[in-house]
Amino acid sequence: MRSAVNASHPEEPSPASRRQVLKVLSGLLLALFVSTLSSTVVSSALPKIIGSVHGSQTQYTWVVTATLLTTTATTPIWGKLADLFSKKALLQASIVIFVLGTLASGISQTGGELIAARALQGVGVGGCQALVQIAIAAIIPPRERGRYSAYLSGTTSTSTIGGPLLGGVIVDTSWLGWRWCFFIAVPLAALAFLLLQRTLNLPVLRRENVRIDYLGATLIAAGVSVLLIWVSFVDNSFAWASWQTAAMVAGGLALLAAAVWVETRAAEPVVPLAIVRQRTTVLAIVGSLAVGTAMFGASVFLSQYFQLSRGRTPTEAGLLTIPMMAGILIASITGGRMLSRTGKVKPFLITGAVLLTVGSAGLGTIDHTTPLAFLGVSMLCVGMGVGLTLQNFILAVQNTVQLKDIGSASSTVTFFRSLGGTVGVAVLGAVLARQVEGQVASGVAVSTAYGDATAHVFLLSTGAAVLAVVAAVLLKPINLRSSLDLPEKTTQPQPHQGTATTN
Repeated sequence: MRSAVNASHPEEPSPASRRQVLKVLSGLLLALFVSTLSSTVVSSALPKIIGSVHGSQTQYTWVVTATLLTTTATTPIWGKLADLFSKKALLQASIVIFVLGTLASGISQTGGELIAARALQGVGVGGCQALVQIAIAAIIPPRERGRYSAYLSGTTSTSTIGGPLLGGVIVDTSWLGWRWCFFIAVPLAALAFLLLQRTLNLPVLRRENVRIDYLGATLIAAGVSVLLIWVSFVDNSFAWASWQTAAMVAGGLALLAAAVWVETRAAEPVVPLAIVRQRTTVLAIVGSLAVGTAMFGASVFLSQYFQLSRGRTPTEAGLLTIPMMAGILIASITGGRMLSRTGKVKPFLITGAVLLTVGSAGLGTIDHTTPLAFLGVSMLCVGMGVGLTLQNFILAVQNTVQLKDIGSASSTVTFFRSLGGTVGVAVLGAVLARQVEGQVASGVAVSTAYGDATAHVFLLSTGAAVLAVVAAVLLKPINLRSSLDLPEKTTQPQPHQGTATTN
């Protein structure tokens, strides 16, 4: 891969170099696709899954939440390990963990077994999602990365939004069954492992006396987990104003406060606070939270809306979200090419955040009779907004840090995007349930209640999207550098740096 990044003219690599990069991307993107798909492919099949394993309503929620929780909690840990050890070996290890969790999920016989297997699967998903971003940042300079961001953004978003479609097809196919929602990922993950073994060659930074911040990692994972568990159960198993809420919120915040204290004193902190305190990183985190809420919310609640309010089958519900996937692909491909040409990321972030807001606002006006054409236009805007922002917030942060910190910086932004999606889905789901219950209790038909309540969910998503607009506007103008690493003894990116260093 050195020839791909050390060319004399990095802005225009030779066709051979481009082919080499695409060859490496094949394994990376396949790993990203299959790991992300696993989080959403079960959404359409959940009723049959829970019925088959004789699970409860609480277990129904935890089949999804367990994966999201462990994915979010372990992301910064994987990122820090990538700054200390072989990125390739870590990525392959995360694929192995993912496959073990996937197989265990597919053969589960009880709700408890399935939840435990999904939690293990989430550890692997967190590694795949974080390490793919990090590996790409280690082989492609920020300026050139825009050319390939379409593949990355399209893979993440299509697998997230297309998961319910694939799950619906599997469930509606009588000779497959719900277990194939899990088993289908195994051969794809094995292929990704083999492709990475053959194509991914990254320089390994050998460091003596490495000290891993186990205490900080444990406190971060524990604090995030407690808060996510609270969000998952509040307003369902207990009230917002209850002793359970007070205990879990106070406990989660105390654990995170202790983590911050530990991180300020650790020799090798899991989340370097010097990076998090930078203006670009803070704004990218805010923007990523908003984008994560919108993307995961759209994938979960639109599928539910089409099935429960419009009477569509799981497969039909997936097909009706095609405008969103088309918007993601169009915007990420077009925006990625223009970004590599101009090297300026802020205009694309602002445009994407505005489109995300407009699309979410459009979906905030729907009911059970809204014309499908209007829904399609709104979903197209949401998709284009996601396509222009999903990877570019991470890219803005990667452009400001040294190669040795690229793992921690990338995984921190990815962590908050996952956190936004997890918390957003849980909170928006609670709002949706409350609205539906209230309307059904007053005599409104279930289909009408779901149609009207979904609009409230997307109005809240609109508010989150506005935060993304604010974050994008407040970003300083950024010129993407053409080198892999920052020059020595400086913290400012140089847009036309020469030969890259590999550290």
